[in-house]
Amino acid sequence: MRWDNLGDSPSALFGTDVVSRTINTPEFQGITFHEVRARSIVNRVPGASRMPFEWTVNPYRGCSHACVYCFARKTHSYLDLDTGQGFDSQIVVKVNAPELLRRELAGRRWRGDHIAMGTNVDCYQRAEGRYGLMPGIIAALRDHANPFSILTKGTLILRDLPLLQQAAAVTDIGISVSVGFLDHELWRTVEPGTPAPDRRLDVVRTLTAHGIPCGVLMAPVIPFLGDAPDQLRATVRAIAEAGAGSVTPLVLHLRPGAREWFMAWLEQHHPHLVHRYRAMYGDGAYAPKWYQRRITRQVHELATEYGIGPTHPGTARKIPSADPVPGPTGAPGEDEPRSPAEPTQLTLI
Repeated sequence: MRWDNLGDSPSALFGTDVVSRTINTPEFQGITFHEVRARSIVNRVPGASRMPFEWTVNPYRGCSHACVYCFARKTHSYLDLDTGQGFDSQIVVKVNAPELLRRELAGRRWRGDHIAMGTNVDCYQRAEGRYGLMPGIIAALRDHANPFSILTKGTLILRDLPLLQQAAAVTDIGISVSVGFLDHELWRTVEPGTPAPDRRLDVVRTLTAHGIPCGVLMAPVIPFLGDAPDQLRATVRAIAEAGAGSVTPLVLHLRPGAREWFMAWLEQHHPHLVHRYRAMYGDGAYAPKWYQRRITRQVHELATEYGIGPTHPGTARKIPSADPVPGPTGAPGEDEPRSPAEPTQLTLI
């Protein structure tokens, strides 16, 4: 693996004590955890990005949620890992993340800026149930009264509800849950490792009931499979009924790494749509702007009808207004940058 020789370099991502082990228990059968000791955990977003935050924390790489469209698949190639099945089953765990974060937050140079989590892979994926890194991370942020946000598909976040309440009492926090559609048949094939959409909406309901405002990233809206007017209406209505404070639509985008994996999935499950996708996306990653605007307008109108929003720009509860982007200096394997010329797909409401 590429990090085997990175430990001696001043710019190395990881230390020299890298350990890999395979978990063969029924709960984690087929998954390999690569336990690493990261050299840094707070990653700076490049200045050219359109993100509404400047700093991220990502305790994991790779994701057992196995979403076939996941943009972060490409980042696995930076470590000579496969972006398909390997991304789903070869999980890098930064085991020293909580202690490292606490140290970095206490550093004289740290200014207490907002930190976003879940912008690369989900910090509440199944690995978190084994390694339990997020309680230590949230506790460190709480103890330093440092504002933060979390984007997740994972129901495990409810385990940390008391910590989130404690943090909310001393700083500004924001939680967003990703729910792009309700169709269970589509969910089982396109997001096979995630909790069901209705369970994610239960997370929204529970957090809201306990005083933690929660928004929904309606992502992805999948062309020809999840974008019919009745599907959009049902999803927005369910989001409203769960008590979400905002809903933000994001049309499916297919960047390199994810594009190949998604198109292979499409060929297997919906071969009649392959030609339509090639016509819609061409050689690019994004659906046409007219299509993005149409979906955004429809969701905004439905949100107004069901009494959701608005979310005011500039708050810590904002969710990304563009694709997630890389760490500090474009270091291999944090998030990958997007070109400033690419269209912005989100409009906060």
